Amino acid sequence: MKLKIVLFSVITLLFTGCTQETQNSLSRSLQNWTGTNGVLDIYAGDKLVHKFIKIDKLSTAKGTDNGNDRPYRYGYGIDDLNMNGKKDADEKKVYFEFSDYSTSYIFYEQN
Repeated sequence: MKLKIVLFSVITLLFTGCTQETQNSLSRSLQNWTGTNGVLDIYAGDKLVHKFIKIDKLSTAKGTDNGNDRPYRYGYGIDDLNMNGKKDADEKKVYFEFSDYSTSYIFYEQN
């Protein structure tokens, strides 16, 4: 029992001593290891027009010179061409990006 408390304390101290970027990287590593199954639905008005499945995470673009957030998000996922929520033989993993300002979307985890 004491060993568990000491181990937990050491991990907590190491984690809080890390920079925010290191914490994010560790968090992403844990998330990748435990697995995620994100779905991104893109809408035009109230109509579903595109779907990406098996997304690991969405990222916000950063400016190269100033480091400020850019107005779009990006990620990698399966392009679900027939929008059935399953990976079919003709569907591939792709890079995608979309605007935060003009895109209606819902991102969620599929169990």
